[in-house]
Amino acid sequence: MARPDRIVIGLSVLALCSTLFATSCSTNARVSGVNARVGDVEALISDVEARTFTESPAEGAYEPLEWWRAFADPALDRVVESVLDSNFDVAEAVARVEQAQVRARLAEAAGLPLIQVRGGAENFSAPINAGLGAQIQDLGFEDLLAELDGDLSLPDRLGLTTLSLSADFAYELDFWDRVRPGALAAGADRLASESDVQAARLGILAETIGAYFEIVDLQRQAVIARETVDVLMERENVAETRYEGGLADSLELYSVRQDLRNMQAALPQLDTGRAAAEARLATLMGGYREDVAAMLSDTAAPVRGADPVPAGVPADLLMQRPDVRAAGLRLQAAGYQIEARRADLMPSLSLSGSIGLQTAGIVEFFNVGQWFSNLVSNLVTPVFDGERLAANVDLAEARFNELAAAYGRSVVTAVNEVEAALANLRNEDRRHALLGERLDEARASVELRSQRYASGIGGYVDFLDATRTLLNVEAELAGSEHSLALARLALHRALGGAWTSRDTAGGPPVSLASGPPAGVVDP
Repeated sequence: MARPDRIVIGLSVLALCSTLFATSCSTNARVSGVNARVGDVEALISDVEARTFTESPAEGAYEPLEWWRAFADPALDRVVESVLDSNFDVAEAVARVEQAQVRARLAEAAGLPLIQVRGGAENFSAPINAGLGAQIQDLGFEDLLAELDGDLSLPDRLGLTTLSLSADFAYELDFWDRVRPGALAAGADRLASESDVQAARLGILAETIGAYFEIVDLQRQAVIARETVDVLMERENVAETRYEGGLADSLELYSVRQDLRNMQAALPQLDTGRAAAEARLATLMGGYREDVAAMLSDTAAPVRGADPVPAGVPADLLMQRPDVRAAGLRLQAAGYQIEARRADLMPSLSLSGSIGLQTAGIVEFFNVGQWFSNLVSNLVTPVFDGERLAANVDLAEARFNELAAAYGRSVVTAVNEVEAALANLRNEDRRHALLGERLDEARASVELRSQRYASGIGGYVDFLDATRTLLNVEAELAGSEHSLALARLALHRALGGAWTSRDTAGGPPVSLASGPPAGVVDP
C-alpha cells in the first residue's frame, strides 16, 4: 500500500504537469492569434510603402530637421525659436518622456539581482528574575555557584550585545522569459513618448507658422484696404463733382459711397483678426501680445514662396511621421505585454538569502569563524487563481487589438492627408499662377489708363477704376499667397517634416518584425 506522503507528492506532480500542458496549449493558441494580427498590420504597411501618390510622380526623401527654414523668412525663424524655447505643451511632452525613461529603467532593473547591505547592533538587557534569568534560578544554578564559591552569584540583570554585518540578495531565475518582455515594452513606450514629443513639436510649429502667416496676410490686407479706401474717397469726390455738374445720376454716387463704406467697415475686422492671431501666437510662445508686437513689425515681409516640392514624394516617407511611429511603437509594446502576461502563467523560481558576520565584539569581526549564511529557494506555479492570470492575458490581447486598429487608422489617415495636401498644394499653385497673370494685366491696364489720362485721351475716372481693380487683384493675390503657404505647411505637417534628396534620407520606418525596436535595450 502506497504511503500517504507519496500519494500527495504524486498528485502534486500530476497537477503541475497538467497545468503546464494546459498553459502551453493556451499560450500557443494566443501566440498564433497575435502573430496573425501582426501580419495583418504588416501587410497594411507593405501596401502603403508600395504605393505611389497620385499627385507625386518621382522620388524624394524625408528629413525632419528645421524644415520651417524652407520659407526663408528670418522673422518666422525667430518666432519659431521662441516657441520651441518656451511653449508649455512641448515642456509637458518632454516631462512625459522623462517619466517614460524612468519607467524603462525600472523595468530593466527587474531582471537584475537585488543586493542589500545590512548592519546592526542589538542590545539585550533583562532582570535576572524574569524570562531566561528566572528559568536559570529555577534550575538551581544560583545554589550551585554558592557551593562552588561563596563569592559567586548571579547578577541582578542579564545583558547581551550582538553586532552583525550582512549582505542580503534576491534574484528570480527568468526561465520563462518573464522579465524581458516587460523591459522591452517599457523601452518601446519610452520611444513612443519621444515620438509624442516630436508630434507635439510638429503640431505646435504648424499652429505657430499658421498664426504667423495669418498675421502677415492681415497686415498686407490692411495696407491694401487703406489704399483702396484712398482711391474710393477720390472716386467719391469725382462722383460728387459729376453729380453736381449734372454729368452723373445719384445711382453712381450712391454706388461709390456704398463701396467706400464697405471697405472702411472691413478695416476694424482686419484689426480684430490680427489681434486674435497675435493672441494665439503669444499663447504658443508662452508670453503676451506685447512680446509678439516687439518681435513683429507692421511692415512684415510678405510670405515668400519656398522652394518647390521635389517632383514626387514617395509614400514610405509618411511612415516617418511621429504620430504613426508612436502608434507603431505602442503596438509593439502591447505585443511585449502579451508575452509578459503569458509568462505569468508559468512557474517562477526565485533565490534569496544572506551572508555575513555576527559577533558580540567588534574585534571578532575579523574572525572568519563568525560568519553565517542562509539560502532560500522558492518554486511557485499557479494551479488555481480564479482565471485571474488568464484574464490578464485576455486583457493584454484586447489592448493589442485596440492599438492595432489605432495603428491601422493612423497609417490610412496619414496616406489620405498626404494625398489631400499634395492635391491642395498643386491647386493653390495653379490658382496663384492665374492670379499672377491677372495682376500683370491689371498693372498694364493702369499704365495704359495713366498714359491716356496724361495725354488727355482718357478720363480720370477710368484711371481710378483701373487702380481700384489693381488693388482688388493684389488683395486676392495676397490671399492666394497665404493659402499657398498654408497648403505647403499642410504638406510639411502631413509628411512630418521636410523632404530632401535621396542621399540624405531619414531613419527607417517602424517595423513590427521580431526583435525590439531601435533604441530598446534587449536585456
